[in-house]
Amino acid sequence: MSETSERKTKIAVVGLGYVGLPLSLQFARSGVTVLGLDIDPVKVDALNQGRSYIRHIAAETIVEMLRAGRFSATTDFARVAEVEAIIICVPTPLSKNRDPDISFILETGRRIARHLQKGTLVVLESTTYPGTTDEDLREVLEVGSGLVAGRDFYLAFSPEREDPGNPESKVANIPKVVGGYTPACLERACALYSKAIRTIVPVSSCRAAEATKLLENIFRSVNIALVNELKLVYSAMGIDIWEVINAAKTKPFGFMAFYPGPGLGGHCIPIDPFYLTWKAREYGQNTRFIELAGEVNTSMPLYVVNRAAEALNAARKPMNGSRILMLGLSYKPNVDDDRESPTYVLMDLCRARGAEVAYYDPYIPVIRPTREHPHWAGTRSVEWNRETISGFDLVIIATHHQCVNYVELAEWASCIVDTRNAMAVVKTRPGQVWKA
Repeated sequence: MSETSERKTKIAVVGLGYVGLPLSLQFARSGVTVLGLDIDPVKVDALNQGRSYIRHIAAETIVEMLRAGRFSATTDFARVAEVEAIIICVPTPLSKNRDPDISFILETGRRIARHLQKGTLVVLESTTYPGTTDEDLREVLEVGSGLVAGRDFYLAFSPEREDPGNPESKVANIPKVVGGYTPACLERACALYSKAIRTIVPVSSCRAAEATKLLENIFRSVNIALVNELKLVYSAMGIDIWEVINAAKTKPFGFMAFYPGPGLGGHCIPIDPFYLTWKAREYGQNTRFIELAGEVNTSMPLYVVNRAAEALNAARKPMNGSRILMLGLSYKPNVDDDRESPTYVLMDLCRARGAEVAYYDPYIPVIRPTREHPHWAGTRSVEWNRETISGFDLVIIATHHQCVNYVELAEWASCIVDTRNAMAVVKTRPGQVWKA
């Protein structure tokens, strides 16, 4: 087999996290040879040994693809010269001033550019503002390689649509939006994804694809903010927001249920809307809905802590010196993903008021280092037993994992602040559960 034909059987996926790893394995299952690239040697070593570091991805799947010779991992970016396509799945956080940070994209582009071959397709999947692919990424690729996008290599954007922890969500079944820098780029990108994804949704440009992803997450952010605000209003009226939502969703048209919570978490909804807000200012446009939704959602942890203080006061206990347990550290149920979790904010707020804070999460036995909350690194989850749980003055349910025994919680805990309506089906004592 010639070098050219060898390259046509292989792709590279850069960034082997919650997006890149499942995508890599889906391509591998579809018969494509995948080279996984990551700057973290610990991840690379784990994958090459057949070990998974993401709970909902089975180690058996990795082992199967390794044995079939369709997947391997490396930290060596020079190996992108071997492949016909490179898919970039790296983080796009916000800076301390809540401005977009696309440094991971640009650094990845620089590393790729040194080894970029003519005819290679480069696809960005990281969520970002419109113009990142055809302006910022294109520039670093062209400067670093001496090649021209649309002529010497292909360039496209295809937003990730991962839903960790949802057993019904399969990579192959989620329609894939694809936008190309040129019509030829779009054709090449659609051909690539059609090898692994059942439904391809082509759009007119990279910018249209980038904007599509932002719309999806802004839609969720604004609607979650709406029910969070209604939660405050209805609570003041003595109305249970959860009862109202459950009644409203019986309408078979014109309504979609969204649910309140202690704040937004995950890598998408708390971050992505502000990418558009930042970019809109360049065009002299205001994004009032997005900014107001952000204000409402970011105020929720403080509301929860104030409710916790009320609950403790009702038991004649001050928050200062009380022992508070956070139930659930991950940002959504049944996963081990704690990125941007509002539980961290709750922990910080309670500690600032003098409380002794601990957490329980069966999926996160020890807190890993994070950029935003490094002071919690190394903290371990408490044990789940009567003696431990009953020793806390208050339990805040921040994440409603299905594996948690809420009947036991009702028996063991003296006071519970429920932000997820998890205790609705459990018999509790009057005044034991406070909704927040």
